[in-house]
Amino acid sequence: MTKVELYKSRLFVTIIHLCALGQFAYGLYYSHFEIQRSYKLKTTASRRLVPDSLPQKVKFLSYWCLIIQALYYIVSLVNDFVGTNELAPKRPPAIRQFKDWLMATLAFPVALNVGVTFWALYAIDRELVFPKVLDAVFPSWLNHILHTNIVVFIVLELFTSYRAYPKRSKGLTGLTIFMGSYLVWIHIVKHYSGVWVYPVLEVLQLPQRIVFFVAVIGFTLVLYLVGEFLNNTVWAKEVKLAKRKSN
Repeated sequence: MTKVELYKSRLFVTIIHLCALGQFAYGLYYSHFEIQRSYKLKTTASRRLVPDSLPQKVKFLSYWCLIIQALYYIVSLVNDFVGTNELAPKRPPAIRQFKDWLMATLAFPVALNVGVTFWALYAIDRELVFPKVLDAVFPSWLNHILHTNIVVFIVLELFTSYRAYPKRSKGLTGLTIFMGSYLVWIHIVKHYSGVWVYPVLEVLQLPQRIVFFVAVIGFTLVLYLVGEFLNNTVWAKEVKLAKRKSN
């Protein structure tokens, strides 16, 4: 099958969206209810580290990313049935416009940020992001849903569904506001709890933390541009063909 044939197959695209939403929704359910019920049976050290309640979970970008992914695939499924997956619709419905904006501005760059940053730090020293003590209460499959599958499915989405990127200034502004808000949030958490959300921040001095935060935001903005470039490159021929047919 060519990309165009895959794109035109509503069943194929819908199955991908269902599979993605199913695992991300279950990941949200399990991380909230199952871990909350079982973590008390484990060691004191793991009880301190595992995020067993919603207020604890929303401290982590991985959890926000999982919510974004679940929301994106909900919107995608709605668009599959009541919107349109045409490459260049003359009047795209609101659900399609929101889907495209959400993918471009948040779903793609945040997913790659979380996946790449987590596994890079994990490779350097896993204690900085995922201490071994968590293995007793945090299953490996859930860890992969949070940090691996989000990347796999969003990259797959890039190759099977075209989206019209918003004006670059608007997309980058939206992403910057989101990432900036999260950095403000983790500083609020640090102020009231006295503990950094991520262990890696505990070992960095103030100048190093500033460089780290700037690098994270800069890296995320670059990922937005990477997504835009890949989208335009992968679908260039199909978009031109669709526009010719519509004229």
